[in-house]
Amino acid sequence: MSLSLYFSPGACSFVPHCLLQAAGVAFEPKMVKLHKGEQREPAYQAINPRGQVPVLVDGDAVITQIAAISVYLDEKFPQLGFLPQHGVARAKALETLMWMNNTVHPTFTHVFMPGKFSDDAQVQANIKAHAQTSYGKLMLELQDLVKSAQQSGQAWLSGEHFGPLDAYALTLTRWGTMAGVNPQNIPLLWTFVERVAQHPPVQAVIARERLELNLFKS
Repeated sequence: MSLSLYFSPGACSFVPHCLLQAAGVAFEPKMVKLHKGEQREPAYQAINPRGQVPVLVDGDAVITQIAAISVYLDEKFPQLGFLPQHGVARAKALETLMWMNNTVHPTFTHVFMPGKFSDDAQVQANIKAHAQTSYGKLMLELQDLVKSAQQSGQAWLSGEHFGPLDAYALTLTRWGTMAGVNPQNIPLLWTFVERVAQHPPVQAVIARERLELNLFKS
């Protein structure tokens, strides 16, 4: 089997996991248990010295970073239209993908792992509190993107086809429920995410990763 994806349940690797499932091709999903430190073991470090997921292996090619993998899979399976193919539409889709990856995603890291940024307990608490507030605002911005897509008559965030933006939106919104964002406060976004979760390839990945969509606790 030439295609393999190293993933961790509930991590951003969910995005390429969904794309591969949607492509309908044979691939080997290889779970990396981050909570057990498997990403630091020599065998995994030999694949990705940065110790991160996702990692896509296609024959002899080893590709890391979610944006790079998403673009690679889009080009590998052009008939599926994971991203618009040309011009402004493609640029805007990539703009959103990069924003999700370089702004929303790191903000959640500050909520979930404040210890990465300070070894002082009080500083960590301040980092987490500030990031939670910021994350709530980013969820409203993501909701605005959903609203704009729907007003433009788009079935999915980047057009008529399911793609990485939709899977990433689900991941980021799910993380939002962990960061204290009540789904009731983002109803349009939450309804969209629930629809994404019912898309058969996504449904299959949710089952494989054994994910719960709503982790909000008041």
